[in-house]
Amino acid sequence: MTPRPSLLYLLIGVVSWPLVKFLFRLRARGVENLPQAGGYVLAANHLSNLDPWPLGIPLWPRRYLRFMAKSELYWWPLGAFISGAGAFKVRRGQSDAEAMARAVELARAGHVVAMFPDGTRRRKGLRKKWQPEWHAGAARIAIEAGVPLVPAAIRGTDDLRKLGPLRVAYGPPVELDGVDAPAATERLRAEIERLEASL
Repeated sequence: MTPRPSLLYLLIGVVSWPLVKFLFRLRARGVENLPQAGGYVLAANHLSNLDPWPLGIPLWPRRYLRFMAKSELYWWPLGAFISGAGAFKVRRGQSDAEAMARAVELARAGHVVAMFPDGTRRRKGLRKKWQPEWHAGAARIAIEAGVPLVPAAIRGTDDLRKLGPLRVAYGPPVELDGVDAPAATERLRAEIERLEASL
């Protein structure tokens, strides 16, 4: 059975859908590549804290995103809000086994777990001064949970003041058979960069 979103998530979708569709002119390509049932990891480039918004709207209301949010955001009342919106806590810069285990559990239970493996947001199309290596967490979660690893790319969330347009592209799942997490991450990176270049 497909997990159902919270009432808050549904409400956010009701309010957001006309905004992203008409004000920000969201266009999504490759929706047919998304698994229709069962859990999977959806991995995308990271431009803004608002990336889950356009990434998840094309799936709404039938599917919804679960995503890691940095622990610094968990202050009242924001923490309660983002938890209701699908987030779960991760401690950045640390090996957070609890968050990884939670992500695996969610994917196995049929949820769509959104990840941003390039590890840091960009500003004005450029990397910030501090740039970590791509993280293998998305691939590790997909491999351990036994679910598809789906690449995606987002454009436009880094400067919403211009009122769009927002663009999202979803690719076919990355081949995981017979590869470890680092090798799968390299495949994922190539696919995300290819999708991003096409937007």
